[in-house]
Amino acid sequence: MSYPLNKKQKQLTCSSANVVATVGLVDLVFDDLSTDELVHIFVFLSPEDIMRARLNRKMRDSAKKTIVPMTEYSVDSVKKYNAMAVMTTALPNLQQIVLRLLCRHGDLWLYNQYKYSDGEEPDESVAAQTADWVTHDIEIISNFRRLRILEIIYDAPLNGRYPFLFNFPLLQNLTVYSHYLKWDLEMLAVVPLLKELRCDDNQFLTGNINSLRVLKDTLELVEISTCRHVQGNFMDLANLPRLRVLYLLKIAVRGDVRDIGERDFLSLKQLTLPAGVYGGCGYKFQHISDAIDVARTYYLIRKQRSDLLIRELSEDSPDWYDSPDELDEPADSPPFNIIFVQAGSRMGYRWQNSYYCEPCEVNWLDPEPRKESNDYEKYLEELHEIEERPDLFRGFNQPPTSEQYHRLLLRRWNSKSPIHVARQRGPWRINILLQ
Repeated sequence: MSYPLNKKQKQLTCSSANVVATVGLVDLVFDDLSTDELVHIFVFLSPEDIMRARLNRKMRDSAKKTIVPMTEYSVDSVKKYNAMAVMTTALPNLQQIVLRLLCRHGDLWLYNQYKYSDGEEPDESVAAQTADWVTHDIEIISNFRRLRILEIIYDAPLNGRYPFLFNFPLLQNLTVYSHYLKWDLEMLAVVPLLKELRCDDNQFLTGNINSLRVLKDTLELVEISTCRHVQGNFMDLANLPRLRVLYLLKIAVRGDVRDIGERDFLSLKQLTLPAGVYGGCGYKFQHISDAIDVARTYYLIRKQRSDLLIRELSEDSPDWYDSPDELDEPADSPPFNIIFVQAGSRMGYRWQNSYYCEPCEVNWLDPEPRKESNDYEKYLEELHEIEERPDLFRGFNQPPTSEQYHRLLLRRWNSKSPIHVARQRGPWRINILLQ
């Protein structure tokens, strides 16, 4: 039950840290407040402030009942770990925790031999290397039954399986960047409210992404990268109605972007797929002509405002050729990468090289906007910028043949074009997103 704040409560809330620490004011104010009224005040304070406010039995009882506001509590030192250990009973309703390396001293990160207790089936080599380290019990975290956000960041000293880390019924946001933590996607079945899942560099993460279908009604974001044992077909997630972001990279997931239909991924705003998917990020086309169907598929997805990443021609393709050994300007390499461009509301794609300095002409997928349309001036302005780019491959809508390419290079070298000398080299971003 909540209560309106009276004058004394408002004074306390506005100057929480100083007021709470003043014993005299505690005698004047808190004796007049009930436990429920104190709870109503504590919800405006950080976990640290609530802990400092536990000056008497009534305030300690109020702290135990308080649903701690969504404020990050980062466990990055032994001191913070010890504080968390106290919070398991003093603030059991903590909602957000970040587990990090236990080596922070003020503003410095120092190498210390502290770790959490090994889990089930730990990596034996790591366990042997850390056998003499000071060990801390991580299972105490399971006391926070109202946890909604859990982040396990790089180098958090975990090794093995910890089933209790995935047993929080109210969990909505899970981030796992942990090299030696062993777990499986099927373990997420016990977190039915999960909305966002982020995993990176989890060499011991296993499972099939179809395991995520159990979260069909809640899942909004899935980011899994550099987790080579994660398998499945990305299309198994096509009918998740709330999924806004699907980012899969450097994992063993397969599929074909051309299988995406009009009724698939209806809420999607951003899509990145691994190289194992036909048309995925880093997928290498066997023929230049293969890119057209993929480009049109992504075009239809982009109409639903998804972001797209680069694809390229495979070195095994009969259409592929190498640049000459004497090439002294890498920016003149063949245009074997395909990206999407946009001018106003008009979309298209074009081929360009890996340095993004020499594109071919744009293959437009949309008609030119009408002159009386609201965005026509913006279209002309952006179109002018796009059409300024082609130089070496001007007039080519797809990569030239090997013979044509070498002729173009010879012509450039003979002309000694000042444009060639002055060209910006980069490096440019490797993943080009639609603007």
